[in-house]
Amino acid sequence: MRVLVTGAAGFIGARLSEVLLARGDEVLGFDNLNAYYDPRLKEARLARLLPSPNFRFMRGALEDRDALGEAFTSFDPQRVVNLAAQAGVRYSLENPQAYVDSNVTGFLNVLEACRHRAIEHLVYASSSSVYGANRKLPFSVDDSVDHPVSMYAATKKANELMAHTYSHLFGVPTTGLRFFTVYGPWGRPDMALFLFTRAILAGEPIDVFNHGRHRRDFTYIDDIIEGVVRTLDHPPTSSPANGSDHAPQDPSPATSSAPYRLYNIGNHTPVELMRYIEVLEQCLGRKSERRLLPMQAGDVPNTWADVEALTRDVGYSPSTPVEVGVSRFVDWYLKYHGI
Repeated sequence: MRVLVTGAAGFIGARLSEVLLARGDEVLGFDNLNAYYDPRLKEARLARLLPSPNFRFMRGALEDRDALGEAFTSFDPQRVVNLAAQAGVRYSLENPQAYVDSNVTGFLNVLEACRHRAIEHLVYASSSSVYGANRKLPFSVDDSVDHPVSMYAATKKANELMAHTYSHLFGVPTTGLRFFTVYGPWGRPDMALFLFTRAILAGEPIDVFNHGRHRRDFTYIDDIIEGVVRTLDHPPTSSPANGSDHAPQDPSPATSSAPYRLYNIGNHTPVELMRYIEVLEQCLGRKSERRLLPMQAGDVPNTWADVEALTRDVGYSPSTPVEVGVSRFVDWYLKYHGI
């Protein structure tokens, strides 16, 4: 099928495009290649996709309605995966406007384009950050998420609300995926694994927030992509309870009588940050110098994904332990940087 992937030069978008092409789909990648992190990494990801005759690329931003409209018109996609967004929890404290422009205005443009072109299914990136001040673990899609602690999280919660509105009013099938700390080869340089690796190899101290006492549901990129593809192939339908135990007059936060669903997509196995660092040290063959710091504003102490709904509905089954995933990342990092 024809799939429009926004954020196709990003970490998840590039790997997703690669997998879709491998199974025979046509892919149009849409990305603005912004400078939030080194665009050369984004260009290197794209260079792996461009040789495929089934891949096309358009440069543009979600908030540029004309550019996005041209992508939809010229490619005529059947399904859309929206991964483009202004990422990063900490940066949202410094530049909240960038998050409203890309994640709210941009997402509205995506919804409008899907509405007017009768798109079969829109899958979009939400985030585990929406759980905010929640403390009950594991995080469940049936939990309330009304207390975000960063502007990034607030915009992702807004995306979920906007998607439901379009599913309800216009019948646009939408599925939101709450990603939990994705890592692996070709990953983002602003994420902990990349930062730690660079610092350890340079003999510099690493910043360990919350004194290393928090846990994260680190999820390997290939497990994430498997879940995205399975979800893309299963559009939600309108039904009284939409496959849930909830009556239409009393829907859960993740279900609706509209063609709308929300899922957690994680590893369902939280790992202590200190253990994550130890695995990285073993893979690098070097010890780190740790600079223990308090938890940063906007961060949460622990994350843990309840993925039962995604497993039940599409057969999602994450299988990569951090020992394997971190080793693969290190192998890629050393090769990519010629170390």
